[in-house]
Amino acid sequence: QVQLVESGGGLVQPGGSLRLSCSASGTISWIYGMGWYRQAPGKQRELVAVLPKGGTSTISDSVKGRFTISGDGANAYLQMNSLKPEDTAGYYCDAYTNTGWGKRRSDYWGQGTQVTVSS
Repeated sequence: QVQLVESGGGLVQPGGSLRLSCSASGTISWIYGMGWYRQAPGKQRELVAVLPKGGTSTISDSVKGRFTISGDGANAYLQMNSLKPEDTAGYYCDAYTNTGWGKRRSDYWGQGTQVTVSS
């Protein structure tokens, strides 16, 4: 069993930066990788970035060159630079194991952390 808690969201001006954190607890050894999803009102959920354990990250085209995913122990981070209004969304951390993405599989996404980009 793995529990995930997101933090670091907030209100930022266009062009600004935020660093989101995802803290994992529980059976950490189950985790093969971690990733970040986001969902804006009226839009489908989007996989933003993935970091496999011991592997190379993948970044979605919509944020490539601006966002970076990294990990440190039981934590995953999403560094967001050059933020745009269209980045406004709820951001959700997920982890995958042998059974797949936990939150995606259960379709329970929890609170997430809200990012709002506005002047």
